[in-house]
Amino acid sequence: MKPKPVTSDPDDEAEDLGPRSIYDGDPEDEDDLWFLPPEEDAPQDDFLTPGPRADQRQLFDPREWQAAQSELSSELADLAVTFGALDERLRAGPEGWTHRLALMDVSDLGWWTGDRISVERLALWTSLRIGATGDDVQALFRAGWAVRRLSSGAAPSHDGWEAGLTAFLDRMAQGIEEVPEAIADLSDVMRSVEALHPVTQAAIAFHAWRAVSQGPGQDTEAAVIAARHAASMGRGGALFMPLALSGPGALRGVGSPEEKLSAWIRGAGQAALAALLHLDRINAWEARAKEATADLSGRTPPLLIDALRAWPMVSAPLAEELTQASRAAVQRNIDRFTRRGLVREVTGQGRYRVWTAAL
Repeated sequence: MKPKPVTSDPDDEAEDLGPRSIYDGDPEDEDDLWFLPPEEDAPQDDFLTPGPRADQRQLFDPREWQAAQSELSSELADLAVTFGALDERLRAGPEGWTHRLALMDVSDLGWWTGDRISVERLALWTSLRIGATGDDVQALFRAGWAVRRLSSGAAPSHDGWEAGLTAFLDRMAQGIEEVPEAIADLSDVMRSVEALHPVTQAAIAFHAWRAVSQGPGQDTEAAVIAARHAASMGRGGALFMPLALSGPGALRGVGSPEEKLSAWIRGAGQAALAALLHLDRINAWEARAKEATADLSGRTPPLLIDALRAWPMVSAPLAEELTQASRAAVQRNIDRFTRRGLVREVTGQGRYRVWTAAL
């Protein structure tokens, strides 16, 4: 009789040894080896672990913002025209106008951020470092920083976003040697949207910085970064694009990129128009003030007019500093200006009084 051939199949051996036990392992199935890497043509989703998956979309997709910009091209053109007029007005006007608008815009910005620093207190703080209390000294520091960054210095994108933004935010002065992660993240976002209009880029920078940065001053920093960057569409007359002079509408955009950009363009356009109208009133006041003080002798009256033209609010110590005149000469001329209807006192107090041009 011919002997039975020997097989090496484990299943056959199991059958020869009797029924399967609960301790026997499952037979190997090459189709069920989940730990092996998937084949190149296999769907990747089939090999992911079950459960919720993270959203892999970009936080600020350039294609979505490009589409929003295209839909709002007419509104964007109107804003560019208004800002162009403001840019030319500031190019032809006195240097103090930029500082004046910066003080006003930062003061109005504070009503959105919660700092709520009045123009007169901000003017005193930025010029003479007085007016701070224990409760709001940090708010004054933030507002003073914002005024300086809006009215002078290089833009945040100067020399590249990482280096420029680090210097713009004074991170090196704060002892931070490495580029913070938030700055690196914003730099990556801004490099991906270089093809968009500066106004659109500014809106993205504003919302992106609020998303990646942490700290009590992030809202102020976001608005200042965006305002300076948006001004790159001009010719250098306007160092920043006003955002809050007519209310914080530009800063309250929520929802889709189109909704955010629409609110941004509409609010910035209203703020730029408000700045133009304010400069018109300043021009008219200056002409009236020079005519009304033509009979006054000395160098203090014209210097006082220049100070009131550049600063929204002026105290006697501030006027003394700006005009380099004596306290008695300053007070005497302010009293004359008040009697002639050129200035008005805004505090209603007998001490620590502040005056503004009667526009």
